[in-house]
Amino acid sequence: HVVPIWFLLDGDTIVFMTGNDSVKAANMKRDHRICFCVDDENPPYAYVLVEGIALIGEDSKAKLDWSTRIAARYMGADKAESYGKRNAVPSEHLVRVTPTKILFLQNIAN
Repeated sequence: HVVPIWFLLDGDTIVFMTGNDSVKAANMKRDHRICFCVDDENPPYAYVLVEGIALIGEDSKAKLDWSTRIAARYMGADKAESYGKRNAVPSEHLVRVTPTKILFLQNIAN
């Protein structure tokens, strides 16, 4: 099952939001190890596979800040504030992933 994740980088840390009741959140609460893949679906194709440790945060100020930044990237600056407020609620988690291993492969079809 593929679930898109909107994320940003904070130095070497990957930051994203996820719902409190999501399978992702339940899995990260049970085991902080995480692995995900970001792929380029356009030929000649590429991907990056990231393994790391996920920390789940509840700080409402940080959630608002990061959800607004993420919204600005994916929804545009004009919609960032409204999407940021919508996602910075108690039912959402702020997740910070510190990578422990990164694998990148490009030009797969060549």
